Amino acid sequence: QWGGLVKFPALAGTGVLVFAGYTAAGRRVWGADWDAGYWFSCAWLAVLFSSAVLADVLPLAEHVDITKSLAEPGNASPDLISSHPLGTNNLSLDLLARSLFGARVSLLTSLLAVSLGLIVGGALGMAAGFFGGWLDRGVEVVTNTLLAFPALILLIALAAVLGRPTSIGGAVLKTGVALAIVVLPVLVRLARTHTLLLRQREFVIASEMLGARRSRILLTKILPNVAIPLLAYAVVLLAVMIVAEGSLAFLGLGLAQPQPTWGNMIAEGGLRTLVDHPHIPLVPGAFMFLTVLSLNRVGERVTAGGDARVSHL
Repeated sequence: QWGGLVKFPALAGTGVLVFAGYTAAGRRVWGADWDAGYWFSCAWLAVLFSSAVLADVLPLAEHVDITKSLAEPGNASPDLISSHPLGTNNLSLDLLARSLFGARVSLLTSLLAVSLGLIVGGALGMAAGFFGGWLDRGVEVVTNTLLAFPALILLIALAAVLGRPTSIGGAVLKTGVALAIVVLPVLVRLARTHTLLLRQREFVIASEMLGARRSRILLTKILPNVAIPLLAYAVVLLAVMIVAEGSLAFLGLGLAQPQPTWGNMIAEGGLRTLVDHPHIPLVPGAFMFLTVLSLNRVGERVTAGGDARVSHL
């Protein structure tokens, strides 16, 4: 069963050589500061997002309906020149197609969680840091309470309250809301900290002395500058949310089979499948690994740029 995986070391070696050549060529053209890893990460994310969006029109094999895959081989090993380049699972469903359709659920869930966290957490953090008083104390109590719970325990509790999703839309909404609640305290504290720093800056004090309304100062002076570090951190946080969504699906608290997500694909079949047909969990695992790695790589660059922008204020 390992025959199809024998080709992958050669493919990996070829990839390393291509990467080395690409790095050398890039540095020769654009200078020593050329970051090939960053641009490869951007390329991977662009290809993945576009493929997930266009999955319905791409020439992919069947990914969910087993009645349409009866004539296909089950547990087929990866073969890059076959009709199933990344193999099939035990139901003869194509792993490449399932990984791309599963990316929709994983990415949309993570985007929803981060977006909700940014909007709600950013608003609460800025209000608490700017107005202070009872509002600041109340927000601090809530965030400390949420941070006191282990993240996994809190996610399991929220999944029990919200119920296990039975559709793709339900999975994105329920899991996204649960993840947003878990990440909310971190974003609240980040927004509050930056607001407290900006609250003492000269341009804010000058606006107050000129009689500007506090709401206007908050929206025109504080918000644009707090948004910079929040958005920079959100890119890294998106990678964390992808792993968290996959963990919930792996534990059986996310979208159920046969609808694919990266998490339930990795959990498919259990230990026996991992021993006999390792490509079945490794294919979605590779998609998740490359995506999280790329988001972290891009996030580092965005965070560095955001920190430099804030330091010049």
